[in-house]
Amino acid sequence: MREFAELYRALDESTGTLDKIAGLTQYFRAASPVNAAWALHFLLGGKLSRIASGTELRALIGQVSSLQAWLIDDSYAHVGDLAETLTLLHPEPEHLSPDVGLAVWVEQRINPLKKLDAQARGACIQTHWAGLGRAQRFAYNKLLTGALRVGVSQGLAVRALAECAGLPTDTIAHRLMGGFSPTAEAFARLLDPALDLSLNHSRPYPFFLASPLENPIESLGDSSEWAAEWKWDGIRAQLIKRQGEIALWSRGEERLDGRFPELEAALLKLPDDVVLDAEILAWDEPLPAPFALLQKRIGKLKPSAKLIQSTPLRCMAYDLLELNGIDLRALSYDQRRAHLATVLAHAPATIGVSSIVKSSSWSELQVLRDGARARRVEGLILKRRSSPYQAGRKRGDWWKWKLEPLTIDAVLIYAQAGHGRRANLYTDYTFALWDAERLVPVAKAYSGLTDQEIVKLDQWIRKNTLERFGPVRSVTAYHVFELGFEAINASTRHKSGVAVRFPRILRWRTDKTVAQANTLADLKALAQ
Repeated sequence: MREFAELYRALDESTGTLDKIAGLTQYFRAASPVNAAWALHFLLGGKLSRIASGTELRALIGQVSSLQAWLIDDSYAHVGDLAETLTLLHPEPEHLSPDVGLAVWVEQRINPLKKLDAQARGACIQTHWAGLGRAQRFAYNKLLTGALRVGVSQGLAVRALAECAGLPTDTIAHRLMGGFSPTAEAFARLLDPALDLSLNHSRPYPFFLASPLENPIESLGDSSEWAAEWKWDGIRAQLIKRQGEIALWSRGEERLDGRFPELEAALLKLPDDVVLDAEILAWDEPLPAPFALLQKRIGKLKPSAKLIQSTPLRCMAYDLLELNGIDLRALSYDQRRAHLATVLAHAPATIGVSSIVKSSSWSELQVLRDGARARRVEGLILKRRSSPYQAGRKRGDWWKWKLEPLTIDAVLIYAQAGHGRRANLYTDYTFALWDAERLVPVAKAYSGLTDQEIVKLDQWIRKNTLERFGPVRSVTAYHVFELGFEAINASTRHKSGVAVRFPRILRWRTDKTVAQANTLADLKALAQ
């Protein structure tokens, strides 16, 4: 555990990418395969199921430290992180327990706590605390609370593993797709130069992600070197058919099998050994339907015939990653698209080819993009015609050129404290619009303000609270904010009758009064 705790501390304190990769590489080389496997599991975002509630852990630290509950709660509110609070309030032990590896801690000490009653579990946790120094106790508490998060992306972990194995980063990224099991065997296979991925028929490829286009479109050079596609508003997915087996994977590496049976039936009619990169959409002929309708299908593992009929689907394929068992990712975009057109020439209507948006200049393409919302799409994706299909977000070859967000000016009416480091600041806000003479909540947002603005607004909220509802405060209707969002949909779940998608704060409108905020009618008009 000591080595993992030191790695976690180093990663948490470092801001340099190369330093983080060096630390990861050193750890993976020195650790035993089973300890390295568990470390990788956690670094990739894996968690242990909940062991004990926050209330239970605060009570346990109170018994050990003899501190009163109010002081523990106040300390937690000030620190903002339960694991760190528990670590700081525990007295430093006079004698440390002999060090054992991370795998022993997880498999033999932490996971078995789930089967114990509260009293026995509490006694074990206190015994564990009593034998650990501060750094190891902090890592232990992070595992216990399921809050072990560090500034390490999967890309950094992949680079470190590739360095250890002497393999390309794309190879490691591909092997991690579909999930990683924290075992010594799985870690050894991950670094094995001779591993044959073809034995796993359902394994997807790493997705290639487009970067936001922030510079003028003309900065990309000659428009003839680029292809443009519509940016669909659905579920990014890989559709796999190998050896007669079907697998559907979301970009979040979740298996979608069973959720879209009509899509699987269509995929069965394609040639064997193909992998499509595509977007799954709810469809309202001749246009895609709002994403809110697709959400009805996402959560159903086995949709009913009625749901399938009421919410038809269309899959728009825009890349071909594998054909006849051959990896096509190194081919150019134009070459892959030519193969894609051939494969889907006689496919069922459920699976179509996402068309290329034709234009003769950037200015002409700009006009087409400006009309994207009428097509119920989010903008354009620009792809260099000579580009291979890469792994992850590699800047330069694929760009997303989204529409400017829809905007409204709304009034702050509720605030709630944030989480983690922001647990002692009010950072989660609810905004409202005018409906006749009353303000109706329409959106919640927590991103978009600077640190200085957050502190200033937090101080104002504390001085202008009207009522408290648990962690939520209602405040005087005084401040107006410009909100941006991607779409508006009718909703029976919201009091306003509408739901906005991806709301975020664009700016603090200190130049506007509450009376000048938008109305609910304004928002509904935008939906048209």
